[in-house]
Amino acid sequence: MADDMSGVLCTKNHEYAIQKEDVLKVGITDFAVEQLGDIVFVELPEAGATFQKGEVFGTIESVKAASEVYLPVSGKVVEVNEKVQSEPEIVNNDCFGEGWLVKIADYDKADLEDTMYYDDYKDYLEQEEEEVV
Repeated sequence: MADDMSGVLCTKNHEYAIQKEDVLKVGITDFAVEQLGDIVFVELPEAGATFQKGEVFGTIESVKAASEVYLPVSGKVVEVNEKVQSEPEIVNNDCFGEGWLVKIADYDKADLEDTMYYDDYKDYLEQEEEEVV
């Protein structure tokens, strides 16, 4: 996992977004990977597809379950990580690095108001865990 998580924004659905210039790199968090277990299949949209915030943009299947992946912002897919489609285990090994899913442009920065920084996301997970127990 990357050492500097300060620029990582996370959603309550366990997706992340990392802003780099005018593009957002989107994937699933380490918590989502841990919950899913060994990922065996990743289905992603074509580059050029547009989505609204909260819409399903892909599916990840593991040995345990299939899970839909939601886009944290409205925007246009400008790049798809083809490598994770042919080698889905990359997501298990490096979800914040090589295991990203799509890159989004033309997105509404206001959509990011519903995200939380990684440290706050970790706190959120702890609170959720306490409520379950």
